[in-house]
Amino acid sequence: MPTYEIESIATVVGGHTRVQDDYQGGVESIIRLDDAYPLETLQGIEEFSHLTVTWRFHLARPEDIELHARSPRGNQNWPATGTFVHRNHRRPNQLAISYPRLLNVEGRDLLVTDLDAVDGTPVIDLAPYFEQMGPRGPIRQPAWPGEMLEPNYWAKASERPSERPA
Repeated sequence: MPTYEIESIATVVGGHTRVQDDYQGGVESIIRLDDAYPLETLQGIEEFSHLTVTWRFHLARPEDIELHARSPRGNQNWPATGTFVHRNHRRPNQLAISYPRLLNVEGRDLLVTDLDAVDGTPVIDLAPYFEQMGPRGPIRQPAWPGEMLEPNYWAKASERPSERPA
């Protein structure tokens, strides 16, 4: 298989400080463009409400990859599905795509909310979200993604129940 060398173009600053499955909402973070890119590369981005951000699960390890069918989050109530049906760090290239809301642009800093990456995450690519390039036609999916994500994924991080000390 061909391999590709990819360099990050930006870094997530602030926001989530640890990896967690749920309570991703309401957290502001900064996508800070690397100094290697001129400011002009961001010209006009402030006109958009949302971004398409490709990032790397940088805290994942190569041994986390699982190339087999398994139940999402280990919940046996949901069907075993293949590696490419999951959207987590257990995928071969350990990449993710998110669609945060762009709040403000200040120099190289893009202030966003609802980015489900953690502080220090390398950003591989970013672009404005174009509504016309989103899904076309009706969306079809099984019930389990909604059951897994709907209750708490985008719930405000400030509403996350406190964890009991060990």
